[in-house]
Amino acid sequence: MLIGRGAAILWSDASTSAVALPDSRERWEAIWRHREELEVIAHSHPVGPSAFSGEDETTMNAVDAALGRRMRYAVVAPRMTISREGERTEPMIPEPWWAGLLRLASGMTKEE
Repeated sequence: MLIGRGAAILWSDASTSAVALPDSRERWEAIWRHREELEVIAHSHPVGPSAFSGEDETTMNAVDAALGRRMRYAVVAPRMTISREGERTEPMIPEPWWAGLLRLASGMTKEE
């Protein structure tokens, strides 16, 4: 999901896999098209972990380089949602409204 000002969902896509979201030209074009209002790039880890993967790290670096600024990223997992801006990663408490929607779209329920 691409999240803009006011926590508005600007764009989203989905995968048929619970563990992979293949790269897509359409997603990169949406990031570029919404670059001025884009505040958060979020994705899910339906089977965990509540952490950014190595692949997430390289993708975030590529997006930051393309946009010329550091973005805020979020991972929605079964137990929590985390975010990162720069080097700082922390839980999003309270979770934004769209975390539940992304969890639902990814086939998850929130585990306590």
